[in-house]
Amino acid sequence: MNDTYLFVYGTLRRDGGSEMIRLLTLYGECVGDAAFQGKLYKIGRYPGVVPSDDPSDLVRGEVYRLRAPGLVFPPLDQYEECGPGCPEPTEFVRRMEAVRLGSGETIRAWVYLYNRPTEGLERVPGGDFLQSNGIRPKAF
Repeated sequence: MNDTYLFVYGTLRRDGGSEMIRLLTLYGECVGDAAFQGKLYKIGRYPGVVPSDDPSDLVRGEVYRLRAPGLVFPPLDQYEECGPGCPEPTEFVRRMEAVRLGSGETIRAWVYLYNRPTEGLERVPGGDFLQSNGIRPKAF
């Protein structure tokens, strides 16, 4: 059986302040820091990521191994406004992407990608949403 992984980079991180972290810790385990090749933007009080072709564009986050993806994804999809009944085009889309773990290993993980134009949005410096908000992420 293949493991199901989720890369989180904003409010779903352990120190991101979302109530949804309880869902992730109940049905998954945080396996460590990770990076995604993308550009991170501020969308109000939360971030959005889009893929990038530039290897220097890295978004910092964490990876969860999900024990019960069928119980995790429906509420997360609603939280990310890409579930059933959300207006089209949805703000985010959940897509399988390559993510690099802190160990250097590359895995395939689900990532919530921003699904709207980024013109006029502010880039998050350093690709780390928590640090850009003055939060020092917990070390593993």
